[in-house]
Amino acid sequence: MIISMIISFLLTFILMLVLMPLFIKFLKNKNINQIESEYALEEFKQKEKTPIMGGLLFVVVPVIVYSFTNFSALKDPKVLFVLLSYILFCSVGFIDDSLIIRSHKNDGLSAKTRLLMEFVYTLILYILFKNILPHSITIPFTTIGININFILFFIFLSLLYMAEANAVNFTDGMDGLCAGVSFIALIPFIYLTYRLNNPNITILLISILAGLLGYLFFNFHPAKIFMGDSGSLALGALFASLGILLDKTIALFFIGGVFVIEMFCVVLQQISVRVFHKRVFTYTPIHYAFVIKGHKEKKIVLGFYLLQLILSIIGLYIGLH
Repeated sequence: MIISMIISFLLTFILMLVLMPLFIKFLKNKNINQIESEYALEEFKQKEKTPIMGGLLFVVVPVIVYSFTNFSALKDPKVLFVLLSYILFCSVGFIDDSLIIRSHKNDGLSAKTRLLMEFVYTLILYILFKNILPHSITIPFTTIGININFILFFIFLSLLYMAEANAVNFTDGMDGLCAGVSFIALIPFIYLTYRLNNPNITILLISILAGLLGYLFFNFHPAKIFMGDSGSLALGALFASLGILLDKTIALFFIGGVFVIEMFCVVLQQISVRVFHKRVFTYTPIHYAFVIKGHKEKKIVLGFYLLQLILSIIGLYIGLH
């Protein structure tokens, strides 16, 4: 197993370092660049010339490497559940990114259409893999498991996928922020799958981790490429699938803590503006509020890394109990 882990990590990482410059050049030649919203901060409008859809590479490369080096593992329904979640939600993001690029406006899929696609994909995942999913939620530090009937479980599953996918998407707004936070959040799940004796999933996650690391070499400030919705929605679905499959949804709340904070701030801001016509925060997603207060982008990103590291350790501790 250790040898497979090392091979998957190194092969994925090396391929990312080799292919990413070629991919960036291809995107530049095709003018596939970031389209900033009209509401974006002035400091970030200069990033419109940066290529987008880098997330495609850290989805495709790890999946291909894993499929070739661990082909027999594709018979494992748990692996297929995680893989298919990752790929399906990447496809939603790809369509969204493609529409934005074609229209030259930061519109893409409407919120209703995107949520509908995410709902349909969740339904497909549930139908295909309902027999391997634990229809219960275990309370950490106890032996108590709350059983859920299939209707409530599917509703919970749908909400979890939608919330995670869009929470990660909200976090994708600064050089290296989303990828770095995802990298840190993935480590506890690698350890949990290893402890829970799911070696096939452990190797898959290590391959994805290597893909993220390779991507970060080109995405950290100053970014040469952005992941786009192709990457952020895929990562969100990945975390949701792991939380539900391993019965660690409560631990996921902390392991993906930065994503939860970003989502909470956006939702709270929207409710406050619509109901009370008043802002709670200077700006949301919340990482932009620190820019307005005068902090440098790189400093903000590193601060979020530290926060995510602390929350991941707490989440791992909860997940182990």
